[in-house]
Amino acid sequence: MQSLRLPFRLVNEQQQQQQSSLSNKTLMFHVEGALLRSSSLFPYFMLVAFEGGGIIRALLLFLLYPLVYLVGEEMGLKIVVFVCFVGIREESFRLGRTVLPKFFLEDVGYEGFDVVMRHRRKIGVSELPRVMVEGFLRDYLGVEGVVGRELKSFCGYFVGLMEEKKWGSNFHHDIIGFGCSNKSLNQNLFSHCEVVYLVSEAEKANWQVLPREKYPKPLIFHDGRLAFRLSSKSTLSMFIWIPFGFFLCIIRIIIFLLLPYKFSIPISEFIGLRGTSSKPKTFSTPIKTNENSKGLLYVCNHRTLLDPIHVSMAIMKPLTAVTYSLSRCSEVLSPIKTVRLTRDREKDSKILEKLLSQGDDLVVCPEGTTCREPYLLRFSPLFAEMSDDIIPVAIDIQVGMFYGTTASGLKCLDPVFLLMNPITNCSVKLLKKLPKSLTCDAGGKSKFKVADHLQAQIGKALKFECTSLSRKDKYMMLAGNEGKI
Repeated sequence: MQSLRLPFRLVNEQQQQQQSSLSNKTLMFHVEGALLRSSSLFPYFMLVAFEGGGIIRALLLFLLYPLVYLVGEEMGLKIVVFVCFVGIREESFRLGRTVLPKFFLEDVGYEGFDVVMRHRRKIGVSELPRVMVEGFLRDYLGVEGVVGRELKSFCGYFVGLMEEKKWGSNFHHDIIGFGCSNKSLNQNLFSHCEVVYLVSEAEKANWQVLPREKYPKPLIFHDGRLAFRLSSKSTLSMFIWIPFGFFLCIIRIIIFLLLPYKFSIPISEFIGLRGTSSKPKTFSTPIKTNENSKGLLYVCNHRTLLDPIHVSMAIMKPLTAVTYSLSRCSEVLSPIKTVRLTRDREKDSKILEKLLSQGDDLVVCPEGTTCREPYLLRFSPLFAEMSDDIIPVAIDIQVGMFYGTTASGLKCLDPVFLLMNPITNCSVKLLKKLPKSLTCDAGGKSKFKVADHLQAQIGKALKFECTSLSRKDKYMMLAGNEGKI
């Protein structure tokens, strides 16, 4: 096995021809050393502890980490794995596909990624347990094989122990390696390589972050509560903040429930719930001329559970939120009226028609579920048949610590986590009312064309990409079910 330093610079034609021939060979690369900018495993194990085991398990891991550094790499890894995985149900562990890929992608170095993706056949080698990295490597990098530590289980639960290293020897020839000179490579594996190219930590320090547009496939869905990259300092800050954040959450809920908008909005701004709203110059809320006037339909994309409240605050008027899945806790705490739909098209049509005929102004989120990334899911066409008085609303929200949405966790905690953020920034854009010529009844358009037009209009306002993905697609990926609760 020959080891060579791999310089990251522009190459001449001769070097390009050499790299072209190398791209036909199988690449065996070290994930932490050759692909990720940071070689620290702390963020990923802390994510597993917090998302898979809860706050207490994550706090225990954090308190033990100084010991982990003192006992050596292999023993430290065993301690971390035990704390993170003991008692976790093997069948329900989905973090390797639903949570970790986002954070892996955000730590991928552009230069290392470029080298890896030049090769058609790739084998990823990692010090992490295979269940943590396999989903990311196969789904986003298209690797043929993943070599990682295997976890022991008993009666369907992880026992927190790893199998002894048993690296296979059934590798074919024409393999080249790619690793880091500052990290020891497994000799049993990389001895199969004709040559191993190495990059130093100093070079990795200058690597660029992989741009989102260079992702092998779009990152549309991901789960988990944590919205920031964990480090020892940021993790300490989070644990210090949580009790204050919970108290602040209660204060914010009380303000929403007890005070009118003219008081609650400025107070909310002062305590961190920041927001902006914009309206067309010609926008004005129609005045109902008689008791028989039908209500308006505000159609918005879905970012968090509080979207209808944000719309209501933007127009300074109470609205009725129509939603598919809402926990009893969220329903009780909501400062505006909520109505639950049944997912039965005929029943839901009657519910919407009755509410509108009573003069209620409704807020609907036709995506049917939230999406965290800059994408819009397919709009359900049900709302388009209900009214010709439709006002599109584009909503975006940025959080710094916790996501207020989940696919596999407890829905009742969604508003709690969202309101525990130190600061949130929400923008609400009320767009021009949909022309009658583009509606179903007055314009003769099909409900599908109306839904697609509104999706495109909101997507353009937010600079989000429209997709044909649905609620079912999201929940099948993140939770393994169709998302019916």
